[in-house]
Amino acid sequence: MATADRRPMAASPRARFVGLGAATMLLLVAAMALSLLIGPARLPAQEIWAVAMEKLGLGAASGVAPGRAAIVWELRAPRTVLAAIVGAGLGMVGAAMQSATRNPLADPHLLGVAAGAAFGANLAILHVGDAFGPATTPLFAFLGALGATLAVLAVARVTGPGTADRLILTGVAVAFVVTACANMLILFADQRSAANVVFWTLGGFGASDWSTIPVPALALALGGTWFLMKARDLNALSMGDETAATLGVPVERARLAHMVVGAFVTGVLVSVSGMIGFVGLMTPHAARMLLGGDNRLVLPASALLGALALVLADMAARTVIAPDDMPIGVVTGVVGGLFFVALLRRER
Repeated sequence: MATADRRPMAASPRARFVGLGAATMLLLVAAMALSLLIGPARLPAQEIWAVAMEKLGLGAASGVAPGRAAIVWELRAPRTVLAAIVGAGLGMVGAAMQSATRNPLADPHLLGVAAGAAFGANLAILHVGDAFGPATTPLFAFLGALGATLAVLAVARVTGPGTADRLILTGVAVAFVVTACANMLILFADQRSAANVVFWTLGGFGASDWSTIPVPALALALGGTWFLMKARDLNALSMGDETAATLGVPVERARLAHMVVGAFVTGVLVSVSGMIGFVGLMTPHAARMLLGGDNRLVLPASALLGALALVLADMAARTVIAPDDMPIGVVTGVVGGLFFVALLRRER
């Protein structure tokens, strides 16, 4: 009689997704709660908890001075929420772009999309003003991101076969050109505005308030819905153009649509956060290492991991040179650069 195989079966990707999602959500909630403690003004944890519970309709913050309550709810809370939204959006866009271009190194930063968004935002902030109301900067950031995306796709097509490596190299080249144009805008601006834009370009959430939240939250919701609805198409594109075409996916049109949606989300996020690199590169890789390549799982996992990563990065940015803020782009740049080197060694 054959002996039954008693080896434990590996958990399915869906089971791992449930576990990863639950663990990441718990860590995200804990990180967001801890982030409310960080700031120049030292506030007791009991007061912060009381203010948060009162604002959520779960209690009363009796005995907490109005000024202290304002610090918690009007300064620290929106900053933390915005960090989570931006991180989730960058993580999801990075995962989608990596699948759409079939390139594990693709992300909004390396493909020049973020540089285009920063150029558009700089143009709006320095030279356009509020011509279209509060939507001016997000609109120009999106147009800049879209222009950079179309330039990358066009240049990659006319210079030779549209390989994944060529797309990345084209993105880097376009990013250099667009960044130079953005620097020219800063050069011709007045000194005070230029200094503010330079600090903003490095990335940060110090100027955020609750009025900043709705537009990026809406962009995340719309872009996330699109990518999740098209997850099967992204799976097909990640297997190669010929396979995708065999499966009935209109390859060029689908790739363009995903890049445009990615540019839209990236443009809106960059308009409120500045340039924050490598989140869209790191978190999709972590998600795929744990879950495999199915974008129906990778996309939401990348969003959760991106939110957690950027909340933690913002906490580090507020801690390293406290009471001043370090630009969050510096933190993500250091971590992302090390991750990039490790990734190249792993792919060797």
